[in-house]
Amino acid sequence: MLNRRSALPVSLALFVLLPASQPAAQEPPASGEKWETAFRALPQPANIREYDRRLSARPHHVGSPYGKDNAEWLAAQFRQWGWDAAIEQFDVLFPTPKERLLEMVTPSRFVAKLEEPAFAVDPTSGQKSEQLPTYNAYSTDGDVTAPLVYVNYGRPSDYEQLDRLGISVKGAIVIVRYGASWRGIKPKVAAERGAIGCLIYSDPRDDGYFEGDVFPDGPMRNKDGVQRGSVMDMPLYPGDPLTPGVGATPGTTRLALKDARTITKIPVLPISYGDAQPLLAAMKGPVAPADWRGALPITYHVGPGPATVHLKLAFNWDTKPLYDVIAKIQGSTWPDEWIVRGNHHDAWVNGAADPVAGLAAELEEARALGELRKQGWQPKRTIVYAAWDGEEPALLGSTEWVEAHGAELEKHAAVYINTDSNGRGLLDMSGSHTLEAFINGVARAIDDPEAKVSVWKRAQAGVIAAGTADERAEARSRANLHIEALGSGSDFTPFLQHNGVPTLNLGFGGEDPDGIYHSIYDDFYHYTTFQDTDFVYGRVLAQTVGTAVIRLAGADLLPFEFATMADTVDGYVKDVQALLKQRQAAATERNRQIDDGVFAATNDPRRPTVAPPRADVPPAINFAPLENAVAALAVSAQRYTKALAGAGPQLAQHPDVVKAVNTRLMQSERQLLDPAGLPHREWYRHLIYAPGFYTGYGVKTLPGVREGIEQTRFAEAEAEVVRAAGALEREAALVSAAAADLERVAAPVK
Repeated sequence: MLNRRSALPVSLALFVLLPASQPAAQEPPASGEKWETAFRALPQPANIREYDRRLSARPHHVGSPYGKDNAEWLAAQFRQWGWDAAIEQFDVLFPTPKERLLEMVTPSRFVAKLEEPAFAVDPTSGQKSEQLPTYNAYSTDGDVTAPLVYVNYGRPSDYEQLDRLGISVKGAIVIVRYGASWRGIKPKVAAERGAIGCLIYSDPRDDGYFEGDVFPDGPMRNKDGVQRGSVMDMPLYPGDPLTPGVGATPGTTRLALKDARTITKIPVLPISYGDAQPLLAAMKGPVAPADWRGALPITYHVGPGPATVHLKLAFNWDTKPLYDVIAKIQGSTWPDEWIVRGNHHDAWVNGAADPVAGLAAELEEARALGELRKQGWQPKRTIVYAAWDGEEPALLGSTEWVEAHGAELEKHAAVYINTDSNGRGLLDMSGSHTLEAFINGVARAIDDPEAKVSVWKRAQAGVIAAGTADERAEARSRANLHIEALGSGSDFTPFLQHNGVPTLNLGFGGEDPDGIYHSIYDDFYHYTTFQDTDFVYGRVLAQTVGTAVIRLAGADLLPFEFATMADTVDGYVKDVQALLKQRQAAATERNRQIDDGVFAATNDPRRPTVAPPRADVPPAINFAPLENAVAALAVSAQRYTKALAGAGPQLAQHPDVVKAVNTRLMQSERQLLDPAGLPHREWYRHLIYAPGFYTGYGVKTLPGVREGIEQTRFAEAEAEVVRAAGALEREAALVSAAAADLERVAAPVK
């Protein structure tokens, strides 16, 4: 259930001086555990509430005046709390609408509103002069008129179903609903299939009245609400389209606009279900399959036509400044080892939930860490806190920073921790599997404010309540909860998948459904009415991430664990083997049915059935290199675990060994990169985790192998087996070398 209890406002002057409940000053904590306890008492919901109010008070998209104002305010706050803070500027391509027109020209005329109305109850929804209009960033310009075809979620599998219905989208404008895949995949696949335009609408079944009361009476999307968002082809590369692989700094060589591979090939526009309904209602053709039907009070037809629409889009293709805020606390013992933590500060409009709810927690962590330093705490490693600009359009600020500082990060970055928005409910943990045991340990130390158990215990209960039978059994019996692998969709992408920095992505959610994502209604009124209304989960996020930062920055040895990684990758190998067998069985069965004449003629003379062509049965692939590499990694991991246990009591007397092992551990994730990158998208260099070429945000594990099989490039898949195996062998060698370092100081076995 949603908690609609709204906290009372607190003035900016009061919140800066708000006395947090602090440990007694006369006896500062002496151990790491005591420092953690002291830290977790410091974050205050009232402070987080005020940060959210201030940062979301006005629209602050890329290039906006309030976006710059926020960056300057953020830097000043960090400095006030004792951090060394600066703003780094990058100049990036950021298009904004110049002309938007959508009209139905047959069988009747209808002109779409393309506008979200303000509500008196929601004060910031009326800031029209500062709001970006509803559009999809990095859509190409276009002026097209064509019949509509409804393509469900616009996934490759949806087009395969259209093929079975004998329907082509060539020369058509597709209308596709948000959900099930990242929005940028929808125009990408449509263009590959020959469509000349794309409309993306929000169906009420997915985030409107089918799910609950609509705004302003409830949290869900109303009939005029629109989801803005980027449609850049980010599975090729994120960041500035004109400077792939290098930071967008002054003097950087830039591509011509026509050569930017990530801008869409066809014009794309997002619309509300209020604007979509007349278009869908005017369509005929076959009735849509049952699982394609949304919640509008119409019969869903596939088309094509007779509804014909005219779509005209033109953009200002301007360069805009980005303002990344970077704040640091120098480490006392290993200042050249960095723990990096970030959340973006830009929004499509006001963004009280996305991103400010996560950023406000980060700010309160920073304030609390500053207070802890005054009490005598000092991190052993350097801590870097970042507030990224330009995440919403294309992970711009983080990508440009990583590309500009790539050599430094390769030498110094130990871990990156990301957040992006925050809500109420369960802790979601995802990231590098070398950090799975570590983050489970952190979660066990944090109290959930509603359930009165640890956030780990509540997350475990969530799996037991909603998971599959296998997941439930595993959650009950396994020492740690699985963390999910990372695809894309937030600022962790350049750190993990381009530069090989071990990464975690954290946040709370599940209790506060809403339909205002990327609309003008993602604002302070909505958040304090329907989401984390008293900001207690903002406090818990600050406690969780701050505890992780303290442990990472203070640990003698970086807390990486490799047995879980070996076990997890072994599961990925079994997955791709099963995928190949499934594809072989499906192709064999298809050919059997063709040979047996299963595809009988239809009774509809307008669409005679033609037997499909015989399928090519996928060849065998030699997975032995991967199996052997995973086995070697498992042996190395076991050796490292044993060596660490034996060396533990002796390490304090051997700082040279600690330094040597940490130097190796910081390079562990880098072993999984290949400088040549993935097939057809060289920017992504991680051979174990990547966003899917046709999923966008969703992860593909062993991506070169998996997508080679999925896309019937079997020779490529076999070559990727060898490359991925090589990465795992490099990892195994590094882990063995680290174990050997530890074995030199291990206590003798009695």
